[in-house]
Amino acid sequence: MTRMIPLAHTLDESGLPRHQPVPGADITHYHHPHFVRSEPGPGDGWEQFFSWAFTGLEEHPKVPSEVCRDGSVSGEKFQALRDQYRVAEILWSKARLRLQAVPLLRRAAPLWQVWTAARDDLRSVFAQVWHTEDGRWRAQLLRLTDAEQDTRTAAAAWDAVAAQLAQFTHEQIVVAGEAEELPLTTIACEIGLDASDWHIAWHRDYTDRSPWYGDGQLLADALNHEIDNQRERLREVDDLTPPRTEIGEAS
Repeated sequence: MTRMIPLAHTLDESGLPRHQPVPGADITHYHHPHFVRSEPGPGDGWEQFFSWAFTGLEEHPKVPSEVCRDGSVSGEKFQALRDQYRVAEILWSKARLRLQAVPLLRRAAPLWQVWTAARDDLRSVFAQVWHTEDGRWRAQLLRLTDAEQDTRTAAAAWDAVAAQLAQFTHEQIVVAGEAEELPLTTIACEIGLDASDWHIAWHRDYTDRSPWYGDGQLLADALNHEIDNQRERLREVDDLTPPRTEIGEAS
């Protein structure tokens, strides 16, 4: 059975004009290989139907360059082809993002679990400092620095995979436009993952660490800020604490 796939959102919602197919020169040889037909859609728009779902492995759908050199193709026919290929381009971009993102999302899930466990352990170790006897502070602080290192390692591993996901998302938006963005949370849900609380920054934050971009947006940045606050709190307590009398020293 032939599977028909309409555009999820009408073209006019994406800011594109919609044109009813008009008689004239035969342009079927310029159609996208997946294209089947156009039908009236909501309002005064037209929906484009394709024979099967895009896989993301196809070439980037674009109006054939020969169309511009074909004098028999009217302006209306050319616009109809542009509308058709625009829909194909959007569907293809989403299929390509799914193809790229699914294996990364599966790899990211356990990394996020490692991160949250390490973060929770860091906070627990820090909280225990305030219940540690004076004579055991050094040992507890060593445990705290170990927890910091484990958490930094987990944050770095997460940021590495998040950077790839952010880049793939950016590439999809460049092709389809922000109105047709496919959220990673949607793809994750499709494969049984809950990514609603995952920390994925803007793609530029991972590539440009200038003061204007990437400052404080990565997971590692948030972690460093938390660690700095913890250490500042410890310094404040240390400054307010009288020097301890060494064991065995005469009072």
